[in-house]
Amino acid sequence: MPTINLNKNVFEKLVGKKLALDKLKDRISMLGTDLESIEGNEIIVEVFPNRPDMLSEQGFARAFSSFIGVKKGLREYKVHKAGKGSKYVVKIEDVVKKVRPHTTCAIVKGLKLDDEKIREIIQIQEKLHVSFGRNRKKLAIGIYPLEEIKLPITYTAKKPKSFKFLPLEGKKEMNGLQILGQHPTGREYSHLLEGKQVFPLFIDAVGEVLSMPPIINSEKTGKVSKNTKDVFIECSGFEFKALNQCLNIIVTALADMGGKIYEMELQYGKKKEITPNLNAVERDLDVEYINKILGLELKEKEICGLLEKMGYGIKSKKVLIPAYRTDVLHQIDLVEDVAIAYGYENFNVEIPNVATIGGEDKFEVFKSRVAEVIVGLGLIETMSYHITNEDIHNKKMCCEMELVELENPLTKDYSVLRAWIIPSLMQVLSENTSREYPQNIFEIGSVFSLDGKKENGVREAVRIGVGLCGADVDFTSAKQVFDALMRALDVKYEMKETKHESFIAGRVARVGVDGKNVAYVGEIRPEVLEEFEVNVPVVGFELNLSELFKLV
Repeated sequence: MPTINLNKNVFEKLVGKKLALDKLKDRISMLGTDLESIEGNEIIVEVFPNRPDMLSEQGFARAFSSFIGVKKGLREYKVHKAGKGSKYVVKIEDVVKKVRPHTTCAIVKGLKLDDEKIREIIQIQEKLHVSFGRNRKKLAIGIYPLEEIKLPITYTAKKPKSFKFLPLEGKKEMNGLQILGQHPTGREYSHLLEGKQVFPLFIDAVGEVLSMPPIINSEKTGKVSKNTKDVFIECSGFEFKALNQCLNIIVTALADMGGKIYEMELQYGKKKEITPNLNAVERDLDVEYINKILGLELKEKEICGLLEKMGYGIKSKKVLIPAYRTDVLHQIDLVEDVAIAYGYENFNVEIPNVATIGGEDKFEVFKSRVAEVIVGLGLIETMSYHITNEDIHNKKMCCEMELVELENPLTKDYSVLRAWIIPSLMQVLSENTSREYPQNIFEIGSVFSLDGKKENGVREAVRIGVGLCGADVDFTSAKQVFDALMRALDVKYEMKETKHESFIAGRVARVGVDGKNVAYVGEIRPEVLEEFEVNVPVVGFELNLSELFKLV
């Protein structure tokens, strides 16, 4: 979880009230964050990943001020229109679709920057990169001095040797490949552009390069200083909704610094978008559901008051969710905030009126035994999301599987439930190609399939996936690990050659126990490795633990 360092004086000024130290510590901890320390003028707080809007003095103070009742309710931010004929335009060229297809942009004017405010801007940018932006893989952020830029701006992509600019903190002009190989920041994030035929660029109206996202800004046009009054902000990446949310977090923080927000027109060919969009999102208020989950009997007026303490607006039995809140997806998220505002310390502790003897579930014991055996063989356990996307699951795995789709996915990156685990392992391997080999990993987790006989139409099973990645691995390597596991579990099995689109023909087997198919073992085909940009062989197996447990 990201940790932020807050300037106590700035924080208290933004909150609008100064609390005694003990009270301040108590209230910060009860807001749903983890207070590490308050020493002198520094507050160190660990912020949970679901609240990226709190990764700055401005965002944290906004939430805290509302929580303690100083400035309750929805904060409204005015977005100024650029005006007819304005050059507040960003042109997005089709060629950029090959690398990072989307951007959201804004302008903030009237800032009065000093060393402290610049530190705050750098911190929120870095913390959003690491958390919300997944180390710049999902999205990257650029903030530029508008005084150094000639509008309109073009978001394009060019061959890495066809352009040059002076990178931030650089000593000489470099082309794209030189930046990846020679500049410290370029080397750190080179894996995000390695192998791409073109690199993304923001360029102003006179051809000056602003930045090469997601790597680095230009020293000339991309460095904010104490003389900067107006800034141009862009977020670039793969999912427009996520980029817009990130932009909203940044511009509202800058507005709380005293800036004025101006909209920009994004021209995707004939299609146009206006950003930022700071309109609140409306959701129904379900009083009965909130009381049921919390075990309370709160009246609607009381719940509305508690939601206002968490920064929400209320309008005609609707909850108005701020545009910078990225974590509110369902009624249960509102329930959580009602609980925080009500105060966990105010819930009555009740001992269940049932006598039971606790015991570990037998299947959990079985899973632990499997994990112990695999760890004993030198493999490293990984944990990944149950939710993924069809591109990773089918296209990159060179197969066609029927998947359970989410009805209202937050982003296209997380739109289906996974049907097997090996794609998750391949994704982990693809994100660690710069690490030393061999890489031998496994995961035990849930997979999902459509089943009309189930009440919700979905069958859930637990499987183990194993991936061995290295120059010398082959089918025998995977079979040796599989044999060791089955011997440790005292399970006899039959293995026969089969076909599977994700494995090399002739090097994949189906495993049966007591006539029931429970596993695949094989070598991943080269086309799959190419899709995941893994340059060494991968072998492995996937075993259905739910079925095996019934048979042993």
